[in-house]
Amino acid sequence: MSAEFLFPPPPCPSVAVAQDVRRFPVRRIFCIALNYAAHAREMGKEPAKGGEPPVFFAKPADAVVESGASIPYPTLTSDLHHEIELVAALSRGGAEIPVEKALDCVFGYAAGIDLTRRDLQTAARNAGRPWDMSKGFDHSAPIGAIRPVAEIGHPARGRIALSVNGALRQEGDLGDLIWSVAEIIAALSRNVALAPGDLIFTGTPSGVGPLLAGDRAEGVVEHVGSVAVSIGK
Repeated sequence: MSAEFLFPPPPCPSVAVAQDVRRFPVRRIFCIALNYAAHAREMGKEPAKGGEPPVFFAKPADAVVESGASIPYPTLTSDLHHEIELVAALSRGGAEIPVEKALDCVFGYAAGIDLTRRDLQTAARNAGRPWDMSKGFDHSAPIGAIRPVAEIGHPARGRIALSVNGALRQEGDLGDLIWSVAEIIAALSRNVALAPGDLIFTGTPSGVGPLLAGDRAEGVVEHVGSVAVSIGK
């Protein structure tokens, strides 16, 4: 017997797939913190050493924003930051996934921007409190079209960059990831059981900085694609 609901269920968040009329349904959004050494240092942290486990946080599935959209400047902040990232989109999952099997879970990759209310994050960290609301707010996950692995493979190197109003802000290389995509998936699957529809933001290079009302941020990941978002006034 089909379930009856008190009110209509919310629509399923989704992401465009390059050259495909079908869309990728989003289940959950996971992110890894401080996965580029230079970014760790600009945040006042020492890069992780060999053997240290990665730190993860999450965003709600409906935080996804279609590339090219205009979003409102978020509430409760005066220091909104951009973080360009490679995003892995999973079509398979599981728990305790071995590193050597992890890439089998990936359907494709996209360019994404992890928007951050930096002042809220800093205040929460200084007070020893959780900083979920600095990351998991409305419209905080702009993402470009997903390019399937069948088309582009698994990019391990390549330029990753972001410009604001045409001026370069962030630039790095996927080869500088502290934890590889396979290692990220394996580590995350020890925390939670992964499933089709999960998105994983894999970390940002250095150069993060503020976005103001009226700004347009444009990011690119070589061999993968691009993402753009405008901040409404």
